[in-house]
Amino acid sequence: MPTAPESTTSFLLERLHAAGLTDVVAVEPVTGGLAATAGLAHRGDGTSVFVKALSEPPAGDVFAAEAEGLTVLREAGGAATPEIILADRALLVLSPLQPRPATEAFWERFAHALAHLHTTTRHPRFGWRRDNWLGRRRQVNTWNDDGYEFFAQHRLLRWLGEPRVREALDAADRAALERLCDRLPELLPVRPACLTHGDLWAQNIMATPDGHPALIDPAVSYTWAEVDLAHLWTTAPPPEAHVFFDRYAELTGLDRDWRERMPILQLRQHLAVIAQFVPDWGAADIVRATLAPFRRQRPGDQSRRRHTTSAADPASEELP
Repeated sequence: MPTAPESTTSFLLERLHAAGLTDVVAVEPVTGGLAATAGLAHRGDGTSVFVKALSEPPAGDVFAAEAEGLTVLREAGGAATPEIILADRALLVLSPLQPRPATEAFWERFAHALAHLHTTTRHPRFGWRRDNWLGRRRQVNTWNDDGYEFFAQHRLLRWLGEPRVREALDAADRAALERLCDRLPELLPVRPACLTHGDLWAQNIMATPDGHPALIDPAVSYTWAEVDLAHLWTTAPPPEAHVFFDRYAELTGLDRDWRERMPILQLRQHLAVIAQFVPDWGAADIVRATLAPFRRQRPGDQSRRRHTTSAADPASEELP
């Protein structure tokens, strides 16, 4: 993947021109993403578009799945997302957004937007009509009627087959994760599935030109709303975001214990980070700390459900 500004510019210009956007005259590299090369492309008529590309895409559906996610968040969930200008195998071109303002008013608006998304898109099953991508790995979305089973198999145990996860977690850690999965019905309340962004950290929350919250880089599926909440809660949101959590809890009727569930729900993202990045920014330490209470079987504890990890690595494709 190109890293220097000059190589980023030439790489994106080449891809844009090959895709038919020959009126692009300059590209300004942007940072923040972890999987693709991105930039702001300036066109001859004075307008600009956002572009991201992959030098060696692992499959032809990477940007198509992302474009689908942006569309469904907007059309089904009422969330603001950028306009899709082009999505092909190795290139995604979107209308530009703005950096989010550092104000409590912005996060208050976002609380209303996310609460609307989660409360108006409930679904009888967990999953999605296709697999999509979470960072550099395929996100498995096979339909399941049981939210606990879906979360255990496709959001937690799925990562045990990844080489870096095998290196980071010992046998006791892996056994503890399996015990935690068996006990999910005790640890998490029954919740319906709803449309979720799937990769909701602060970097993926931007603003429209008129200052309203907008979402980028989704990995959508129908699952528990608190999966989105946990990702934002545990990834160092800015100080002004504190108003978001109180308002979202009020709008969605969260119980007072919701914060205690966040570490368990965020295990999915920490495992994904371990699988893809070196260093892992402390993700392995966090996972081990969260699993510590499950490292030993309780006397008389019986597993209600047997989980297998034979399909834990359904697709090990890695983006560059």
